[in-house]
This record gives sequence, structure tokens and C-alpha cells, in this order.
Amino acid sequence: MSTESLQREFVGITDEALDELRARIGVVIESTVEPWCYEATRDAIRHYAHGIGDDNPLWCDPEYAKKTRYGDVIAPPSFLFACNRVISGYVGGLPGVHAMFAGCDFEWFKPIRRNAQIASRVYLKDLVEHETRFAGRAIQQIYHGEFYDETGALIASADTWCFRTDRDVAREAGTKYRHVRGKSHKVYSDEELARLYEYYEREEVRGARPRYWEDVTVGEKLPTMLKGPMTITGFIAFVQGWGSLYIRAHKLAWQLLKRHPKAGIKNRFGIPDVPERVHWEPELAMKVGAPGAYDYGPERCSWMSHAITNWIGDDGMLRKLHCEIRRHNPEGDVLFINGTVTAKFEQDGNKMVEFQLVAENQDGERSAVATAVAQLPSRAT
Repeated sequence: MSTESLQREFVGITDEALDELRARIGVVIESTVEPWCYEATRDAIRHYAHGIGDDNPLWCDPEYAKKTRYGDVIAPPSFLFACNRVISGYVGGLPGVHAMFAGCDFEWFKPIRRNAQIASRVYLKDLVEHETRFAGRAIQQIYHGEFYDETGALIASADTWCFRTDRDVAREAGTKYRHVRGKSHKVYSDEELARLYEYYEREEVRGARPRYWEDVTVGEKLPTMLKGPMTITGFIAFVQGWGSLYIRAHKLAWQLLKRHPKAGIKNRFGIPDVPERVHWEPELAMKVGAPGAYDYGPERCSWMSHAITNWIGDDGMLRKLHCEIRRHNPEGDVLFINGTVTAKFEQDGNKMVEFQLVAENQDGERSAVATAVAQLPSRAT
């Protein structure tokens, strides 16, 4: 289907808007949009951890954490998504064109300690054009960010990216979800739910028992981690800890839409509301080509890091995570995250382990892939 023959409801990608966006490459963003978290307080850390379904006491229990080498709670590595909205997908340019968070490439240099005051520096790094099954022409919009604590020490650096897609093309001509459009999601029986919940019963947080580098074997499998079944409640739980991109109330909502009028899509009452509704409003999600209300991309990346931090224990540290989002997880889906140790090596005197992770839904469809590197303690030290 040609874009000329589309029944237009939304704005498409134009070369003029792309040229304007390219002029921003390399320019540090002086954002007027506050991060959700300026500081890694006890409550902010706990809310984020609980938002991704992570009850690790290293993040959530000060009395437990007091006995660890940190002496207090620290934040999950992916907490940094709550500390800069651009890194989380609040992208500029191409007004009215849909944005979907699609991946991250993080490197951490130190733990995020309780009450750290976090500053960030972000700029548009690159724009890459793709031809996709989801929406035809799409623009990968890549940002680079750095995070610092109050001493000026570098906590982490990251590249994250969104895909900008033509909503009308995705809805009318996209082929990626053609086989599920208009079909009802399966309904789970009590017996099926009981089998799924066994994964939660078996989920292990390694915690205070060190996992030594010498005891790890290449080819070793990590326990399967379950996420789901997906519910709107679960998506909102993530928003409570992460902070969302566009959710504002009353006067603040009006101020947002006054600054960015193309961000307002009228709801069934004729009221302009934000595109983030695709995460809880199935009708709007399907209008932009998705199969239904779906989870958040940063949430998915956080789940991959959760699988690693559960396994490495308190004395390990996640150092790198590269995660690519491959498809939406609509309401009702289940994800199974599996990981494998792919390498062991030493770097600058540190003992490192490399992983591959794959997240697949209940139908065996690949939802996300990741590679990760973690530092482990050694029996020799």
C-alpha cells in the first residue's frame, strides 16, 4: 500500500522533519523535562525494584543490606532509566510520529548507592533509516547518555534507541502482527496459571552466598525467569517506579500539550491525551499497529538485568547490558527469559562472565535478546 492511498489519521515521516532532527546530532540536550528521580532514595529504589517485580533484599531491605559489603541498600542497575527521560524514550523531533523504545547498551562503572544524587548528560547520537515489517520506513533514533553522582564520578554510560514509525502505515499495511490482529488472546485456565506460578515459587535470589568466578562453567544455564502473564496493572506498576514519559495531571497535562500539541491524540471524549495510552488502551495501541496494549521497552531491558542480578548475588556486579526489543508484549502474554554463560575472561584484574539471554512469549516468539557481562568475586582474593 502506498502512503498516498492511506486514510490519514496521523502525521507521517517527512524528509523536512528528518533534516531538522539531524541538525540536533551531537548537541547536548538542555531538557526542561524533569527526571522522575534526582536521587536514589530508599523509597525510589524500592518502588523501581517492585515495578519490575524484583524483591531482592539488596535493593529493598536496609537491615539485610547493612550486612553486605555496601553497608546499605543499593539500586538495581536499570534504576538509571528513572533518572533521565530522554534515555527512557522521551525523544524529540518528528512531531506526531510514533516512538517505540527498542533497546539499550549500558555500561556500569560503580554501584548506585542509596541517596546518590544523579546528574546526566544526553545528546542525539545518530539517526538510522530502516525498512521494517511493522511499519515500512522507520527511523532508529539513538541517544547517548552519561550518569554521574554528586562527587562527579561516572556511574554509567548508555546508548538507547527508539524506532519512529508511521502509525497509519503500521495499522494499514504492516505485516508483523497480521496473524494476531482482531483475534482474542487466549484465556488461561486455573491449571495453566498454577503451572506458570511455579516459576515464581522457584525463583531464587542468590543474595549473600557468593557465586565465585572459578565455579562458573561456560555453557551453564541460568534458571528460567517468568514475567507475566502481562496485565495493565503490571504495566502501571512499572510506571510507578520508573516515572513514565508523558503522564501528567490537570494543569501539568495542559502545559505538556501546549508545548507539544502533536503529542495530543483525542480520546473517545474528544479530549487530547498522550500517545503513552498505547500501554493501557488497546484501541489506541491497535491504531498505531500494535497487537494490543503492551509493556514498556525499558521495562523489558530491566527484566533482562533482573535475571542476571538474581544469579550473580550480592558480591557480583552487572557491568554491561545490550538489549534489543524484537516485538510487543501485549496484555495476556507471558515471557520466559533464559540465559547461558557464553564466556569467562579477566579484564584489568577483574573476573568477568559473559551471558546471552533470550526472552520468548508463550508461543515461542522472540520478544527480546540480550548480551550481558558481570563481574564476579574470585576465590583467589
